[in-house]
Amino acid sequence: MTRVDFYTLKEPGRGDRFLLACRLVERIYGTGQRSFIQVPDREQARHLDRLLWTFRQQSFLPHGLANDSDPEFTPILIGHGDDPGEENQVLINLSPEVPTFFERFERLCELVDQDPNVRAAGRKRYVHYRDGGYPLHHHEIQL
Repeated sequence: MTRVDFYTLKEPGRGDRFLLACRLVERIYGTGQRSFIQVPDREQARHLDRLLWTFRQQSFLPHGLANDSDPEFTPILIGHGDDPGEENQVLINLSPEVPTFFERFERLCELVDQDPNVRAAGRKRYVHYRDGGYPLHHHEIQL
């Protein structure tokens, strides 16, 4: 059964969960695991793609957009409604909805900031996972 981790940012600020996604994916990559990052649309996929190139100068994270990258050589993929292909290790969700394919992953990371719309959508997803009997874990994060 998929382990579900909610990461809630303590401080207010829009867009901070994208920075949190970068930090989280860097840690996951350091353990040798693969990540699939789900975002709501193409614009946010491109934003995250640029951010992963620039968020830390001394870091390199091999990543790419799901439909534009060879998964064999790209352990970090960014998708927006894309089928995650063979990916099944870690799913990072930045979308307001529950990803339809989350159950195939070993772990799901839900990132929530202080934006009222993001928090409300996060609560709905939490209830969905709780009602489904998924193991839930919560982490409060300060960037």
